[in-house]
Amino acid sequence: MKPLFLLLSSFIAWHSSFAATPNIVLINIDDLGYADIGPFGAKISTPNIERMAKEGMKLMSHYAAPVCTPSRAAMMTGCYPKRVLPVPHVLFPAAAVGLNPNAITVAEVLRAAGYATACIGKWHLGDQPEFLPTSQGFDSYFGIPYSNDMGPAAEGSKSNPDQPLRKGPAKGKAGAGKAEADPETGVKGGAQPPLPLVDNHNVVERVKAAQQHTFTRRYTERAVKYIRKNQKQPFFLYLAHNAVHFPHYPHQDFTGKSGISLQKDWAMELDWSVGQVLDTLRELKLDANTLVIFTSDNGGPLNQGADNSPLRGSKGSTLEGGIRVCTIAWWPGKIAADSKTNEITAHMDWLPTFGALARCKSVGELQLDGKDISPVLLGQKDAAGHDVFHYYAGFNLQAVRSGAWKLHLGKNELYNLDDDIGEARNVAADHADIVSQLQKHAETMKADLGDKTKDAPGVRELGRVEHPQPLISADGTVRKGFNKIAKTLP
Repeated sequence: MKPLFLLLSSFIAWHSSFAATPNIVLINIDDLGYADIGPFGAKISTPNIERMAKEGMKLMSHYAAPVCTPSRAAMMTGCYPKRVLPVPHVLFPAAAVGLNPNAITVAEVLRAAGYATACIGKWHLGDQPEFLPTSQGFDSYFGIPYSNDMGPAAEGSKSNPDQPLRKGPAKGKAGAGKAEADPETGVKGGAQPPLPLVDNHNVVERVKAAQQHTFTRRYTERAVKYIRKNQKQPFFLYLAHNAVHFPHYPHQDFTGKSGISLQKDWAMELDWSVGQVLDTLRELKLDANTLVIFTSDNGGPLNQGADNSPLRGSKGSTLEGGIRVCTIAWWPGKIAADSKTNEITAHMDWLPTFGALARCKSVGELQLDGKDISPVLLGQKDAAGHDVFHYYAGFNLQAVRSGAWKLHLGKNELYNLDDDIGEARNVAADHADIVSQLQKHAETMKADLGDKTKDAPGVRELGRVEHPQPLISADGTVRKGFNKIAKTLP
């Protein structure tokens, strides 16, 4: 048990009434573009997500991070990612570092309040035993520990299924770089070990191309089963899909369905998955007592078929298209139907928001960057999001926003996002006072989390292990401690 967890538990407000605490389902899509779903302008059919938006609220200015790992760190901890997981980009297999086991996660907050907790899908906050979901507050875990492209090229991890399997190290933009191991962040490129499917504390499958096609369906089936099993108690389900991250592996039932691309086919399968989850909640009459969030971990990669319209930029950047994500909140009877908000919100708000809805007084004792946005979601008068939001990419503070104004620091470019959401017209020369104000906000943040360096007063210690090992070796040997189901996998 984590040292801070004892403190956390002592502040929990326990309730005998289940109705006082809603179930929470957080659906996190991988690499989904801002306009890859119908409610945000997609050209494909996504009827279940469209119904979700009609029955709920669209968050129009919701921020993640430019890439996977930092985004998920913010989502789990309620903090800017650089504060809790200071890494330059993302984590790779057999990384020596990960989310510190002493960090308090949203799963731990809710579990201490009496919630059942489950993580289904992609984790990407460290693949060593100390960093996996079951060591970070989740009662159960089923999924892969990092992205679906982090495996051998010959097993389907570096190419789409409409292309021949590669025989050597990946090349080009879609593949990883050199075949090498970083001392901290893991194994890259052609040296990556087999992709493991983890079921709680066991590796149960060596993921190859055939298995990639089944993930969305299997995750969805697990999610539905979990909801049915836990319908009599409050539960938190974190459903983190591999879709629509490259390589694009929709189930065969959806391949070709969009008539556009595999990426769009997979988005349509995600719509089916959302329908399965929401229909189950309706069937069990849990919909009136369940908050469901649908979001993405970052903006979509344009070079892989994502659509971020009308935003400028792509995954990996701090332009709006790289970090602003399509987000919907659904809670029939509580969240106004067919509503939307332009308030500035972010993934780091989920922990304080869920904690407040679960009546966890302990959340006030945690040092968070996020805020409780439940008043925004519930439409309370004068409810507000963030006054200021800082755009970090790795160690670097690249932009800052306050109200409608966004300043790109390196280029000294100022945009009014209310009038120019596509960041096309630099108006810095006309608004020196706004530029100065935003620069002051940036300097305040730099004094806390720094800029262009890992170390800063507010940056917390990484989790770290000695001699990290992959969960499956290249020869198929399953790591000791994860091999109760299988010693080797073909």
